Amino acid sequence: MQTRKLGNRGPSASLRTGLEVSAMGLGCMRMSFGDKPTDKQEMIDFLHQAVERGVTFFDTAEVYGPFTNEELVGEALEPFKGQVIIATKFGWKHGEKGPHPSVGVDSRPEQIKRVAEASLKRLRVDVIDLFYQHRPDPNVPMEDVAGAVRDLIQAGKVRHFGLSEANAEQIRRAHAVQPVTALQSEYSIWWRAIEKNGVLAACEELGIGLVPYSPLGRGYLTGKIDESTTFDSTDIRSRNPRFTQEAIKANRGVIELLEKIGAQKNATPAQIALAWLLAQKPWIVPIPGSRKLERLDENNGAVNIELTADDLAQIEDTMAQIKVIGDRY
Repeated sequence: MQTRKLGNRGPSASLRTGLEVSAMGLGCMRMSFGDKPTDKQEMIDFLHQAVERGVTFFDTAEVYGPFTNEELVGEALEPFKGQVIIATKFGWKHGEKGPHPSVGVDSRPEQIKRVAEASLKRLRVDVIDLFYQHRPDPNVPMEDVAGAVRDLIQAGKVRHFGLSEANAEQIRRAHAVQPVTALQSEYSIWWRAIEKNGVLAACEELGIGLVPYSPLGRGYLTGKIDESTTFDSTDIRSRNPRFTQEAIKANRGVIELLEKIGAQKNATPAQIALAWLLAQKPWIVPIPGSRKLERLDENNGAVNIELTADDLAQIEDTMAQIKVIGDRY
């Protein structure tokens, strides 16, 4: 597995203190949240096999479950302490059953520090490798959020600071207080808002790595979903506007493009979608979620696919003619 570096890509050697991770990360959310229930031991075995295949970058959050996903990842990866990078997140308000988006956001410094202590225990680690703010909190200045994580870094409880779904101004304000190593944001061949709103440009200017979530469009870009596909009520796609029968059919042109390029490269649509992301910038590390070895191997195989300038131009020209139907949430 190739590696890439997130954050601090300055010209001075003293500034090159970023986070080195596998070029393809692994989103762990669906292993215990947002989809059909899974067998815990199967997922532990799966995570072990991911490490054996060279994956070193794993993504979780306290809100996934809540808490159960961190516990799963912590138990599974404990034998590989020091060999892998675990990213987790803070930022949701806690209700009776823990954090949940429906309760709202909460990035008060005291809450950030409470979440860090609890996540350290669930992840079974001495330090959190990468600690993201899951969503910006309009009631807490970004400077205060960055300051709280800076305190945790100085205390040796966090190594790197990350943001998720922040806008360009928020990124700059946070980065001025505590350097941001990585931004997690939705980005894929069919969702490219960060190219137009200044977020991608801010990451490049400030030396911040980009970690695209949903790089396969929540599974749509694999080409394995069609109008006959049904989703269990526990699957978040059952409530997603992009997964109505009408949207699935209307967006078929994206899959046809990926299949066309894939036929030329002896690759699957999913691999072309991921290879496209990797080709955008050398500091982009996607985190596709998977729960099956064949999917994991397929995704990892994208690292070895080279898209030429002509390939990328063909993708650009074709996508410019496709109007993607359906909101992402």
